[in-house]
Amino acid sequence: MCGIVGFVGPLADGEHLLKSMCDAIRHRGPDDEGYYLSDGVGLGMRRLAIIDVASGKQPIGNEDGSVVVVFNGEVYNFAALRDRLEAAGHRFRSDSDTECIVHLYEAYGDACVEHIRGMFAFALWDSRKRRLLLARDRVGKKPLLYSLSGHGLCFASELKALLQGPVVARDLDPVAIDHYLTFGYVPAPLSIFRNISKLAPGHRLVYENGTARVERYWHLRYSPLLQLDEIEAVERLRALLMEATRLRLVAERPIGAFLSGGIDSSLVVAAMAEQASGPVKTFSIGFNEPAYDERRYARIVAGRLGTDHHEFVVSGAGLDVLPDLVWHYDEPFADSSAIPSYQLARFTREHVVVALNGDGGDESFGGYLRYHYGRIAERIPSNAVARWLAGVAGCALGRRTQGSLARAARVLRTLATDRPDRYASLVSTFAADQRHTLYSQQMRSLTSDSDPYAMVRERFRDSDGKNVLDRTLHVDVETYLPGDLLVKMDIATMAHSLEARSPFLDHQLMEFAARLPPSLKIRGRTGKYLLKALAREWFSEQIIDRRKKGFGVPLDSWLRRELRPLARDALTDRVARDRGLFDPEAVVALLEEHDAGIDHGHRIWALLSFELWCRTFVDQTSVAASCDVRPASRVWRHLPELSRT
Repeated sequence: MCGIVGFVGPLADGEHLLKSMCDAIRHRGPDDEGYYLSDGVGLGMRRLAIIDVASGKQPIGNEDGSVVVVFNGEVYNFAALRDRLEAAGHRFRSDSDTECIVHLYEAYGDACVEHIRGMFAFALWDSRKRRLLLARDRVGKKPLLYSLSGHGLCFASELKALLQGPVVARDLDPVAIDHYLTFGYVPAPLSIFRNISKLAPGHRLVYENGTARVERYWHLRYSPLLQLDEIEAVERLRALLMEATRLRLVAERPIGAFLSGGIDSSLVVAAMAEQASGPVKTFSIGFNEPAYDERRYARIVAGRLGTDHHEFVVSGAGLDVLPDLVWHYDEPFADSSAIPSYQLARFTREHVVVALNGDGGDESFGGYLRYHYGRIAERIPSNAVARWLAGVAGCALGRRTQGSLARAARVLRTLATDRPDRYASLVSTFAADQRHTLYSQQMRSLTSDSDPYAMVRERFRDSDGKNVLDRTLHVDVETYLPGDLLVKMDIATMAHSLEARSPFLDHQLMEFAARLPPSLKIRGRTGKYLLKALAREWFSEQIIDRRKKGFGVPLDSWLRRELRPLARDALTDRVARDRGLFDPEAVVALLEEHDAGIDHGHRIWALLSFELWCRTFVDQTSVAASCDVRPASRVWRHLPELSRT
């Protein structure tokens, strides 16, 4: 597990640039660093040693040094790959999983990536052909960004490392801002800056002769559906989960698991407990607010499985971690559960270096309530009159209603749209009309051609799923999962040099789940039907049948209490107004409506996260080049003293 950086091109003082880029992501790999520099090409890495701690240093080359790689992640099937490659005549100098990649490239060329079972982002330089291969894992566990210019190509695991380069400008992309305010994150291949791109999950990039070619190497297929009964499906799911978990238990450093008490993390811990040599170390986080606290369920699971269980309680609104959080996330990021995720990772790192989690279960097996609503909506007539009536009824309820009425109004309004737009609306932070009201005249002009919902329409259209559930799952696997959930987990854990592993994101398990009949994913009002059927082997109805809760925080109340001064100051002072992006009156109206009881918490949080990010990355002349220099004071520099209390 590492952070990687590099460049191809005639950059002056390349050695200093590599060092600066690596220093910016030292938190991703505090154990070691390594560099390759030759004739206008530089590769660098920071290492968190997990496998082959003694000799797995990077960069790693082939036998004659003509192929060199830097790698972030884990190749879980490296033992089987090594046996195959050695039988074909390749010679290894280490026991590291990274070394498999250079020999895979020798054997299969760019298709090497298709043989890897794992989470990864890597850069491979072929000195004979003078070509760079960048690749990212199938679902986007590990990040990889790049910037193309007349000077060549630069790449890095995190945006802050790219900003060390002399040719990377900090020009905001209005279209990226529009997508961010729609979905709460900036989706690939966009980044918040115009001249920086994200390599999308399941893609590789080849750079040679001054030209970059990006191509996709993996699609998740939902057809044809598997022909199997429920008993067979449970048996296959159990075998796949056990294997995916076993592969992720390989480590030379202490290992544990996040445990929320929900189905996904509980099943992962159950699979670990069956295969571990001793009690599994488990870690949970809780809140003083009972509505958000799930520790009692985690305790039940921990007791049932005999784990060595540890708990941490979040007190207050996380003001103490906000500066570091903004700095680590690199881009505006509106998922407020990043706060407890960050704190849980910090607490867990005090005990272990690797933590397994339950990410991916919802998106593969149908865990969100919105999937159920989507299936209900399919039963409603879709003719023009019915859609018009639904839209009128939704508007009549109004946008100022609260609770169940507000949800009903939103559902009715979305019924007036086509399926993809209907789903995009349900997962949006700011709808199109809300963004139009929020934007300044200049911002409206800059985003006049922007259409964030097109991303959802494209994924919905390109899915080979034959039913609305599978097409919707496909949308989430390609957008929300890599753009939000996996970013949240990767940044929160790597900020503390903690490696996160996700058995449910094993691509072979995901390929099995994708082709399950819809009735094994959602049956009636029961989501994740097959997972729950498997879970009955270990757990009672108290765990299996309880209502699903997300990893949320009491954002609405925090923004009326502890975070209110900060939000008011940051969003209404001269620094924010002078950006010229938002209508000041619209921002004030949003804040006042929230104070009056209309819940705009997630929208205000999105704006606050954006503004604090701007003060850290746009208003400054440089970004801290090392984790040892926390830019906390920079985040708050323009804010009144009241906001720091």
